[in-house]
Amino acid sequence: MSLSSHLNELKKKHEHLSNEVEVAQRSPGTDGLQIASLKKQKLKIKEQISRLSVE
Repeated sequence: MSLSSHLNELKKKHEHLSNEVEVAQRSPGTDGLQIASLKKQKLKIKEQISRLSVE
């Protein structure tokens, strides 16, 4: 997998997680721990994108 395609996949995952977080936050029955977990996953992906973009 080339670097650019890997970055694109990470960006897609990040966008998908952003959407999941938004939906979860709007849903009154969503557990706060679930939202926190989604946000952590999103942050890890963002950090990966940043590291790979610099290299």
